[in-house]
Amino acid sequence: MNNDLRKVVSKYKLPVNKLTIKSGAKIIDNKIVIKNKKNDNLDRTYGYLKSRSFDYFPYPISIENDYEVYPYIEDNYEPREQKAMDMMHLLSLLHSKTTYYREVDIDRNKEIYENIINDIDYLNNYYNDLISLIEKDVYMSPSSYLIARNINIIFSSIYYAKNNIDLWYKKIENNKNERVSYIHNNINLDHYIKNDKPYLISWDRSRVDSPIYDLLSFYNNHYLELDFDDLFHYYESNYPLKEEERLLLFAYMAIPPKIEMQNSEYKMCIKINKIMDYLYKTSNLIMNYRK
Repeated sequence: MNNDLRKVVSKYKLPVNKLTIKSGAKIIDNKIVIKNKKNDNLDRTYGYLKSRSFDYFPYPISIENDYEVYPYIEDNYEPREQKAMDMMHLLSLLHSKTTYYREVDIDRNKEIYENIINDIDYLNNYYNDLISLIEKDVYMSPSSYLIARNINIIFSSIYYAKNNIDLWYKKIENNKNERVSYIHNNINLDHYIKNDKPYLISWDRSRVDSPIYDLLSFYNNHYLELDFDDLFHYYESNYPLKEEERLLLFAYMAIPPKIEMQNSEYKMCIKINKIMDYLYKTSNLIMNYRK
């Protein structure tokens, strides 16, 4: 038993019959949850959310210098597809209740643009060099063949991301204000709990920013298992994105991951297949969305 756990057990005079550790959190007898403190502004976060009539989170029993204590909430079963739809509803509610407009930070937008452009240029050069090396092989390995066969989707994704980020930067260059909201910034189905009402947990990374970053993290975490055509449309039926927000979101989504070469052909093929699944699914999603 570590020091934080001893402090809580002693302070609340808890008998410890069962201790469960899940994602770093310590669950005592399915009654309280103890987490290491990672964000010094959680008190202010929870107070702000409650002031905006958003109370879909476990309110802490105590927040100390080194740890946080929460009531344990049992998660009722529901299919992951239904949970995903409920998550989208909760996100649209969070964003709509905390939305406001602030003065555009020109330097920050320039930094976002330059960072994405640098990433795109690097990936474009990287994949050009990679395919040149592959094409010199007399006999391609299975992983090299997978890359060569799908190189068009890689370059078309790079081109699309470049075009979108240019359109985004041009769209916002004359804006004086930008829309922001409170974002959870770590959207994962494991952070959604349904009991007497829905709850979002793990607010350590939360901040004020564009709502697209919640959609982006949700997509990156679950793109293989969920139908995001319906999920994104459902979200926008409650909280429509602005054109510039959608341009930036799709630019981020379209950037292909870097394929790092490994010694194991088996692992390489699995990794490449996963990346290609991501690119094809993202391309279809964006194409259907634009229609």
